[in-house]
Amino acid sequence: MSDDSKFSTLSRRGFLKASMAAAAAGAAPTFFINNANAYVNAPTGGTVTLGFNVPQTGAYADEGADELRAYKLAVKHLNGEGDGGMMNTMKPLSLKGNGVLGKKVAYVTGDTQTKSDAARASAKRMIEKDGALMITGGSSSGVAIAVQGLCQDAGVIFMAGLTHSNDTTGKDRRKHGFRHFFNTEMSGAALAPILEKEFGKDRTAYHLTADYTWGWSQEGSIKKYTEALGWQTKAAVRTPLGAGDFSQYITPVLNSGADVLVLNHYGKDMVNSLTQAVQFGLRDKQVNGKDFQIVVPLFSRLMAQGAGENIKGIYGSTNWNWSLTDEGSKAFVKSFGAEYGFPPSQAAHTCYVQTLLYANACEMAGTFNPCGVIEALEGFKFDGMGNGPTEYRAEDHQCFKDVLVVRGNQNPTSQFDLLEVVNVTPRSAVEYAPDMLGGQLGSCNA
Repeated sequence: MSDDSKFSTLSRRGFLKASMAAAAAGAAPTFFINNANAYVNAPTGGTVTLGFNVPQTGAYADEGADELRAYKLAVKHLNGEGDGGMMNTMKPLSLKGNGVLGKKVAYVTGDTQTKSDAARASAKRMIEKDGALMITGGSSSGVAIAVQGLCQDAGVIFMAGLTHSNDTTGKDRRKHGFRHFFNTEMSGAALAPILEKEFGKDRTAYHLTADYTWGWSQEGSIKKYTEALGWQTKAAVRTPLGAGDFSQYITPVLNSGADVLVLNHYGKDMVNSLTQAVQFGLRDKQVNGKDFQIVVPLFSRLMAQGAGENIKGIYGSTNWNWSLTDEGSKAFVKSFGAEYGFPPSQAAHTCYVQTLLYANACEMAGTFNPCGVIEALEGFKFDGMGNGPTEYRAEDHQCFKDVLVVRGNQNPTSQFDLLEVVNVTPRSAVEYAPDMLGGQLGSCNA
């Protein structure tokens, strides 16, 4: 279906109002269709440009590097190069392997530096200077929320990368933003039954928490679900992102009376804090007559690799793991491994999937107009992409699917076999009401 037939003609008054608002906001270049339907950066040549905005520096740079690898692989597959990866397993599929709507996919990149201001600046540059029609990426919820707001104002789609804070599709949700990755509410709901089974109901927890939206959200969700079990929270201490040395925060844990340390850290921060906690002898201690335990609510294979032996036996949750044996996971692992020589991380997986989902929605809608793409994605149900049956819930643009609980592998068979899946928590156990986390999507801004 063409843009002209899909969308009704704007009234003269509405058109003038929209035009003046765009001019006042310093909007990016806009393409007009028959002086009626307008949207930002509509492709006029043989290519369509996507913006990959990832942390190439900073505490989450390892995740960003893997995200960028996945984005480049997705572009290859969309353009009909390589083995097609998950385009061979995704159902339903509208993509044809000839780009998107017959246009070859091109891309530009930016460095978020794991900083909101830097991420917004690079996204703005990609939209205004490079003509990016869609922005995707990030490994920080602070970055994701900032860029999502920018994209809403600019009139382009934001397909979030690795963002785990409830706020991304909660109080800070936006009509133009979509998240495939799970959130902290789901992590808490999935982890709690396993923590109860392994460690019991009588526990005292001490939280070290990354001091930004994701850390606050993760801390809140774990406290909510563990306190419901009967756990007590001894303390919750905020730590700066990228601290490096966490010894001053770990020392007080030793004499606190807590028998569980919850590390609400990610990326290199988690590697450093976990390593230092083990070096301080926490895992060898007995407190309150119990073996001291450490929990890492959000896990990734890259973090496990960085932490080495220290990860063994430690529980957490993850969005996806390369060891899964479904057809979609196997196809992606095969393609990624052939391209780069090692298996992909969960960050790579979610970014690859987001790119295909956006492109597929454009094909479904028959347009690049964001209002059409949004309509195609809202309520979209799909399978064959590594997480089982999945739905992009229309009310908050959050994907709902099964959640994995993992444990650091005690006996790895390779340098990559680091996380053992101990439970696949069904969607029904982690789903919540659309209004529980607050927020309003607002309306499409074309």
